[in-house]
Amino acid sequence: MVCCVPVSPMRAEPSHKAEMVSQQLFGEKSFILETTADKWVKIQLKYDSYQGWVQLSHLAGIDEDQYIKTDKDITSDWVSEVDYNGHKMFVPLGSSLSAFKNGIAFWRKNSVHFKGQVWNPEEVQITPKLIKQTVYKFLNTSYLWGGKSVFGIDCSGFAQMTYKILNIHLPRDARQQVEEGEAVHFLPEAHCGDLAFFDNEEGKIIHVGILLNDHEIIHSAGKVRIDKIDTQGILNLETKERTHKLRIIKRYF
Repeated sequence: MVCCVPVSPMRAEPSHKAEMVSQQLFGEKSFILETTADKWVKIQLKYDSYQGWVQLSHLAGIDEDQYIKTDKDITSDWVSEVDYNGHKMFVPLGSSLSAFKNGIAFWRKNSVHFKGQVWNPEEVQITPKLIKQTVYKFLNTSYLWGGKSVFGIDCSGFAQMTYKILNIHLPRDARQQVEEGEAVHFLPEAHCGDLAFFDNEEGKIIHVGILLNDHEIIHSAGKVRIDKIDTQGILNLETKERTHKLRIIKRYF
């Protein structure tokens, strides 16, 4: 299956009232694990194996060879126009151009045309300039629990989507992301693009952000914002409050 709407909520249970645990963006592939009588389906995403319940109407069928094919291209603009069965659709940054050829895809009974800018993460060379250009596209995006698009995003979704654009595969949640990468032992040794993780009083990882340098961090907290960071944690530039306690810094490239 493939997501055929701009953004589809993935919920913990098959109900509109249930917690949104994540999202699938246009073009993301998945397979169905379970189906209810009222057309909710439990899916597992191909990209990160994340599971959740979505509405069946948010999915379109694709052939097996299209599902197996490795996705390379994604949309590069903050929002891009797609022609879906003759009607305009506007999809967010990082949407997958699944099984497209020369800007056209046929998902069984559905035809999709795309004429916008295409981004192939495999062709990029990661530099501090590219990292900043990427994260700045998300600036001021509102915080949304479970979100992972420029229409609303949470802290780990922001990290995952940024790294996806840079061709680095990250798991979905901060508690999973912190298990990967190499530890950076001292803040002055941090590079642009390193991830900083923060914990609560019980030692549970509750937040993640992307370091711009050894004293600035961009993260999704209320909105995607730039704040100061030191060895203690994050200092909100607007309120001057200490908001998050630094646990560890990780490097992935």
